[in-house]
Amino acid sequence: MSWLDEVKWDANGLVPVVAQEHDTGRVLMFAWMNREALRLSCDTRQAVYWSRSRNKLWRKGEESGHVQRIHEIRLDCDEDVILLEVEQVGGIACHTGRHNCFFKKLDEGQWLIDQPVIKDPNEIYQHE
Repeated sequence: MSWLDEVKWDANGLVPVVAQEHDTGRVLMFAWMNREALRLSCDTRQAVYWSRSRNKLWRKGEESGHVQRIHEIRLDCDEDVILLEVEQVGGIACHTGRHNCFFKKLDEGQWLIDQPVIKDPNEIYQHE
């Protein structure tokens, strides 16, 4: 039995993944992986996810350069969630140009943005 067989994949062959900053412990983002994405992430030590909207592998940083270098891959006690401890290259994990994807905080019934944009996404993603 392969280590990949120990993961409890959902009905779509996916597992949820939390990316956590190695040196601070801060949660950067949430994504999904299929078997190939997890295997590639392990082999290359760089995060590879499965894009449900594009229905294809997504190598984190392939367009932005903001790759995630993997320090450790962990599986939770129920074997159905992956935790990646990563170094976030460039300090930007979110496609909005922020440090992480959790920049909205619930405050008295309203979502408030409490993190600045580090770099304008139009400068990060040069679409032709």
